[in-house]
Amino acid sequence: MDTKALLETGGKHLMAFTKRAPIALVRGEGMRVWDSDGKEYLDFTGGIAVTALGHSHPRVVGTIREQATTLMHVSNLFHIPQQTHLAKLLCDHSFADRVFFSNSGAEANEAAIKLARKWAKEHGASDRGDIITMRGGFHGRTLATVTATAQEKYHHGFEPLPGGFKYVPFNDLRSVERAIDSHTAGIMVEPIQGEGGVNIPDDGYLPGLRKLCDEAGVCLIFDEIQTGMGRTGRLWGYEHSGVAPDVMTVAKALANGVPIGATLATDEVASAFAPGTHGSTFGGNPFATAVGLTVLTTLIEERLPERADRMGRLLVAELEKVRARRGAAVKAVRGRGCLVGMDLVPPVADVLGACRDRGLLVLTAGDNTLRLAPSLVLDEKDVARAVSIIDEALGTVAG
Repeated sequence: MDTKALLETGGKHLMAFTKRAPIALVRGEGMRVWDSDGKEYLDFTGGIAVTALGHSHPRVVGTIREQATTLMHVSNLFHIPQQTHLAKLLCDHSFADRVFFSNSGAEANEAAIKLARKWAKEHGASDRGDIITMRGGFHGRTLATVTATAQEKYHHGFEPLPGGFKYVPFNDLRSVERAIDSHTAGIMVEPIQGEGGVNIPDDGYLPGLRKLCDEAGVCLIFDEIQTGMGRTGRLWGYEHSGVAPDVMTVAKALANGVPIGATLATDEVASAFAPGTHGSTFGGNPFATAVGLTVLTTLIEERLPERADRMGRLLVAELEKVRARRGAAVKAVRGRGCLVGMDLVPPVADVLGACRDRGLLVLTAGDNTLRLAPSLVLDEKDVARAVSIIDEALGTVAG
């Protein structure tokens, strides 16, 4: 089936849940992917911040081959060595004591919401169930996590939505302080808002949330689904703030493309889950956790968070030069590690299309932000090539 026929058949038989680019990707290696016509692209989407190690990383491919021919799934009715080893490695390199594995970021956030509410009811008052989230955040597509996502465009048509969520402006401690009351069970926040526009909070924001949670006796939940696994230049985004959460969610890059989610917590909060209170059939199976173990080990051994920090600083510096050249077409450039946003004046969809035509794949975020989330294995040549294409695309679109 050629590309034209593939797109037409997909248009007839796939549910229309997203606006797809008019290309079909069939192969990947490192920072590059190829479409069904053989055209090469430099991938600065990272599969939406998933392929931290790049495409077809040899260690990941080796683990997939070995585990697929050994044991893929047994369910959580039995002990799973790979799951245990990955949980220990995650705890050894974070604030957490315990881990619950699921299949996606949304499921990880669902578990975090349930955990915070159950802990609050057991250690506070029985009517504590509200979760405070930040406007512009993104926490998933299930009914509870889409409700936690304080963006009305994601709610439209799905009403009635589950209760128990309150929204406040991002990076505004006073609003959080006013929103906390006797019904509050937890606060959920991304250390950097990714989908919302690559919004980086002030230095005192996350420490301020930590203080408010401690004073109110409620859980602080960090959604690190996009910022975790080295993307911001540290293994976890919260490490930039100097404070740790009670609960953290991880997914996307954890297995470099193999579906997996994880909810990490302190011993105290994790104690709210007992056998039978939560569960997953597929979550943490031998296949997904074996790959996750390889990915996390590789990130640590090859010091890829430090590489992300260096390449991210270079990328922002080079994009600032583009901003200086293109004048009013670029309003701002910001980022941390390999998560960078560029606020544009011309329609971001037009710039994205112009980049794709020139062999660069990028993302959008927020109202009109170009989002770059490349794999952490990129080098200086990749940065130079991407910036050159973005500059040229802006010149074409903005004139």
